[in-house]
Amino acid sequence: MGYRRRTAERLGYPVRPVGLICSIFRPSDDATIYPFLIPANFFAVTSLRQMADMLTALKGDTKLIADAKALAGEVETALKQHAIVTHPRFGKVYVYEVNGFGSYNLMDDANVPSLLAMPYLGAMPLSDPIYQNTRKLVLSQDNPFYFAGKAGAGIGGPHAGMDMIWPLSITMRGLTSTDDREIRSCLDMLRVSNAGTGFMHESFHKDDPSKFTRKWFAWANTLFGEFVLKTFTERRHLLS
Repeated sequence: MGYRRRTAERLGYPVRPVGLICSIFRPSDDATIYPFLIPANFFAVTSLRQMADMLTALKGDTKLIADAKALAGEVETALKQHAIVTHPRFGKVYVYEVNGFGSYNLMDDANVPSLLAMPYLGAMPLSDPIYQNTRKLVLSQDNPFYFAGKAGAGIGGPHAGMDMIWPLSITMRGLTSTDDREIRSCLDMLRVSNAGTGFMHESFHKDDPSKFTRKWFAWANTLFGEFVLKTFTERRHLLS
């Protein structure tokens, strides 16, 4: 019994082989609940096909190219079968984690790859109807890690605790939006969230941006810079 317990602690909970790739840890470094992390699997499909394209352009190993394409196809097929459920409010949505036995975790985490970030990662177009349903879900109270307060609203995660919004999620919301009002709102929340430090943080309290984790967080700063540059290039009027 002791051996089994230690094995579960090291390897995570069991999964049924269905063609998906296991991730014992999320991008946040927190352990997954169900080891098939859906956003990571979508990202893997994109990355495998990009790898195949690069190798083809470089006249690389033909077997490796074929293997990359085959694995991408296998994962894509499994995602169609296991990554979608019907939500009572939002209709068909993508779930965050599954185990292949029928169990799933309906949430999103701020760290990328996330469900919110999938179009940014090239996994699907913004217009994908299931993504749009999923977007509504993860940016609502139906996502247990969506927090809204006096200082802003956004997705956090268990890594920094309840009521702590991650600027990463606000930035990603802006990067995956085509709505001027939503983009401006994201920019305003990010401006407030720095609490006078001039930098993006890992997270901040939904009611008080002076309560934050990590005074300087390179990942959040870099994505924020990309968001501002994209807005300047495409919607300069929003920065006036």
